[in-house]
Amino acid sequence: MTSAFVLAGAGGVSAETLESALAKAYGNNPSLNAQRANVRATDENVAQAKSGYRPVITGTADVGRTFSQYDDRRPPNPIFGGGGEEITRRTPRGYGVELNQSIFNGFRTDNSVRRAESGVLSAREDLSNTEQNILTSAATAYMNVLRDTAILDLQRNNVEVIDEQLRQTRDRFNVGEVTRTDVAQAESRLAAARSEASQAEANLRASIAQYRQYIGVEPQQLAPGRPLDKLTPRSVNDALKVAFGEHPAIKAAQHAVDAAELQVKIEQGALAPQVGVRASVAQRYDVQGVNDEALQASAVATLSVPIYEGGQAYAATRQAKEQVGQAQLQADWVRDQVRAAVVSTWGALEAARAQIQAAQAQIDAAETALSGVREEARVGQRTTLDVLNAQQELLTARVNLIQAQRDRVVASYQLVQSMGRLTSRALGLAVNHYNPKIHYDQVKDLWIGTSTPDGR
Repeated sequence: MTSAFVLAGAGGVSAETLESALAKAYGNNPSLNAQRANVRATDENVAQAKSGYRPVITGTADVGRTFSQYDDRRPPNPIFGGGGEEITRRTPRGYGVELNQSIFNGFRTDNSVRRAESGVLSAREDLSNTEQNILTSAATAYMNVLRDTAILDLQRNNVEVIDEQLRQTRDRFNVGEVTRTDVAQAESRLAAARSEASQAEANLRASIAQYRQYIGVEPQQLAPGRPLDKLTPRSVNDALKVAFGEHPAIKAAQHAVDAAELQVKIEQGALAPQVGVRASVAQRYDVQGVNDEALQASAVATLSVPIYEGGQAYAATRQAKEQVGQAQLQADWVRDQVRAAVVSTWGALEAARAQIQAAQAQIDAAETALSGVREEARVGQRTTLDVLNAQQELLTARVNLIQAQRDRVVASYQLVQSMGRLTSRALGLAVNHYNPKIHYDQVKDLWIGTSTPDGR
């Protein structure tokens, strides 16, 4: 089998496909699952912000013990009294409930809720970006295992070929057809081939470790990987148009700008009047005398107008405005990064396609050259070194083809990722697609409860 079929041949019936490996990565990758947990945690910011609409109710209770002694030093008088000692012991206690409700706070609650919602949308886009990064890394790891397995097979086969060449050269040396130099050259090439085979084996072990890291299982029998031609646009301009409109990193940066602008409004709200209501009810015992009771209730409307608070609110507002500018510049930078990634991956894909054609032509020429050199060597027109060089050129051509085939598949995944479309749904993976909106709807309006929707 030539290397032209190493990454393009048919896999076995039970072979792991690239799509099934990506499905495992989608469900099992710890980094991706951690990002999903981060999105769920971010959802709670909305519930926290909405708490500003709701009353704050506090229950209180107290109990104590008092002792008083009064010593009347006036002379005793039968009419007015006087003289003697009076001791009083009381146990003042009570309980009550207090309610505080904000009516108007400069729209800080409204803007806080909107800012939290922008944060949730940004976190979802970050999750989508992480998903694409993980799927790209998993596809790369898959193709690296295929590439390194094929290269290792080539290197081992090369060792066998050179070993046979050395045996033939020694036989010819024994009958005086070649010199000791020819034998030494073959021995040198055999040692080099064994070294390259060892390196190829080490590379394969490293690729297997990466496969395990991203996909979560050890690679078994891997089917050939195919490029994502169905998701590849016709031109780089079409790819850029898709990326600018759909890439999650750009969307996340835009939501970050929205959140920063809302933070300005939140800080400005601290300079507005604050209107609220405070109500309380309390039951007291032994307040003035033994066994007396008192029920106290009140409802008070409050108005607070900030006059000067040391400049903190003004400084916070100016700071928030600067952070808006920072977020806008960051969004521009992300857009430039996406543009560079699309152009770079498009070029890599085109180069890989050209390299496959060149490598196939190189293999055909190298095979013809090797056959001719061997025939010429049999009649004494070529040396052993010429044969070894021709074998090395053919090996190099086959390795180049394997590398180019791997690069084409990986570049297609990287291009689709740079466009923002490398998702489980776009790939048609057989998985339970994670929907972050489900958890968001479960928690955004919760008033009470400490258990998460999944039972923790």
